[in-house]
Amino acid sequence: MLVAPHVSAAARTLSPPVGVHHRPPGSPCRTYAGGPAFVREPREELFLLAVGNFVSQETFYESARERDDRYARLVGRLAVEDPVWTAGLLRWLRTEGNMRTASLVGAAAYVRARLDAGSSDGPSNRSVIDSVLQRADEPGELLTHWISTYGRKVPMPVKRGIADSVRRLYSSRALLKYDATSKAFRFGDVLNLVHAVPDPQKPWQGALFRHALDRRHHPDQALVPACDRLLSAHQALLRTPLDERRAVVTGPGGAERLASAGMTWEALAGWLHGPMDAAVWEAVIPSMGPMALVRNLRNFDEAGVSEEAAAQVAARIADPAEVARSRQFPFRYLAARQHAPSPRWSAPLEQALGHSLANVPALPGRTLILVDRSGSMFWDTVSERSKLTRADAAAVFGAALAMRAEHADLVEFGSSNAVVRFEAGEPVLEVLKRFHDLGGTETAKAVRTHFRDHDRVLIVTDEQAAPHCGCHGPTEPIPPQTPVYTWNLAGYQPAQAPAGPHRHTFGGLTDSAFRLIGLIEAGRAATWPWSTDPA
Repeated sequence: MLVAPHVSAAARTLSPPVGVHHRPPGSPCRTYAGGPAFVREPREELFLLAVGNFVSQETFYESARERDDRYARLVGRLAVEDPVWTAGLLRWLRTEGNMRTASLVGAAAYVRARLDAGSSDGPSNRSVIDSVLQRADEPGELLTHWISTYGRKVPMPVKRGIADSVRRLYSSRALLKYDATSKAFRFGDVLNLVHAVPDPQKPWQGALFRHALDRRHHPDQALVPACDRLLSAHQALLRTPLDERRAVVTGPGGAERLASAGMTWEALAGWLHGPMDAAVWEAVIPSMGPMALVRNLRNFDEAGVSEEAAAQVAARIADPAEVARSRQFPFRYLAARQHAPSPRWSAPLEQALGHSLANVPALPGRTLILVDRSGSMFWDTVSERSKLTRADAAAVFGAALAMRAEHADLVEFGSSNAVVRFEAGEPVLEVLKRFHDLGGTETAKAVRTHFRDHDRVLIVTDEQAAPHCGCHGPTEPIPPQTPVYTWNLAGYQPAQAPAGPHRHTFGGLTDSAFRLIGLIEAGRAATWPWSTDPA
């Protein structure tokens, strides 16, 4: 997730909308804390905001409304002025970036701005809509967002992009998992509105579409297609008499029966009309996904699942292939460890966290790593549904980098600063216990105290430095030829330092940018993590 290390000539040609004034990129301004700062080039600002922001999330310095409005404005501006770059960003956000809501909201803003401007350059509106829809509930979510934000008239490019995605995403298993009565747009509603036709390469899809429409509009008369084994097995399971259901689940073949019927753990409790005890959990655990397992560790403990079942769960959680396939942020495993403190989950969660940080490089030479532990980092959580703070996420990345480096000085900073001790090979989660809450953001003081001719400096922060950082920002004491990598976790508008050679800003909460540090230092061109080739 690399942000361009300097503002290119092409980037400087971007012009603001009529009536909106923007200072030139690199000109001085102030951080929200009052320290010296610099205006970002629009693409840098949008990228950092996109990867560091969960839509509708309050932050220490910006309200949710302010951040969402800024995001939509930036997407709309760049959708017209640089559509190839913007379409690439939105596609990458949903795939490698794994940012669902930001990509959907961004795609809607992309189309709206281009329709208003009468623009047809670059990737088509239809293709951009299709590219961000990667899960079967997302066509309905995008329609819900469009209508609530832009009105009930849905433009044809939006309908066609959604129809393209429906042919890719709608399946029997998706119907069981995502076609819930609580959704504003059921599968049948989406099919009606966008007039999607079945994929000719999927002969079963026509019957599925008809069944989805019947489920929505005539639920009492909806008949499961006879050729659909999954839906047929699911229907047969649902018809099991209430007093027999627990035995069907917990008796011989129960786990296989649940899997063949596509019964999710979320639906199981309601269907049973009873508690999810150890026997029920042990029957459904084999068909649960890896992150569903991680989210339910505390439930497994409270139900008292057996050591054998727990060992199966632990093996799945710690499986590197499962971790890679789930594409979860590393902080998810830290949050799970805090939520489920049972010692039997410590080792698998530590292993999973390590696998999720697979791209952390082994940096040669001497590296100074500064981790921001100021008040704003503790106030902001990584998402509105999480209790994990950005301070904790910063500590995860800082500790992981330090432990992989040839020689690293790991420092926590705020109003004060201190070295964080660690031993090679010890668990990252143990190192995190040595970090503290340190008040304000005095980055420059930490740099002056700890920089000793290091080969590079990496700062994990929200960049909102205090006002006494020096006229050129907190990195001023570092020689201009020494690389400085700023890892921005919040996506605020002001930057802590001017852009330029050997000054690089990353963003977000995944590790995919770490691999680019080595490329930069090897002399290869730093670029965005997606193709900007219009072809």
